[in-house]
Amino acid sequence: MAESVRLDRWLWAARFFKTRRLAVDAIKGGKVEVDGVRAKPARAVRAGNRLLIRKGPQTFEVDVEGLAEQRGPAPQAQALYTETEASVRARERQRDELRAAAAAQPRPDHRPDRRDRQRLAAFKRGGRD
Repeated sequence: MAESVRLDRWLWAARFFKTRRLAVDAIKGGKVEVDGVRAKPARAVRAGNRLLIRKGPQTFEVDVEGLAEQRGPAPQAQALYTETEASVRARERQRDELRAAAAAQPRPDHRPDRRDRQRLAAFKRGGRD
């Protein structure tokens, strides 16, 4: 087994990204850090490295436990890393905040019909009919 793996391959194998292309784009966009330093796609990842991965609104802070160049089943991918406790708590807190915000949003009772859509369009135009 190899001592190190390319960062983009590892992120794909660990199932953080669906394709290597998405992993490369995230790395080039500054969304991935290795041991606190912005990385390049070909950066070598070794067991013991700490990765910070920003994916949409979520942030994962993981310690690399194993290496893989091929994408395998989900249980095998989850064995490649351990997420830090602080990262897990932060994601749970964020999830709870998003749920509370979604619950506070008013929900319509039904889909808007033709008249409702016309009224909404008039309102957006400035109240003129």
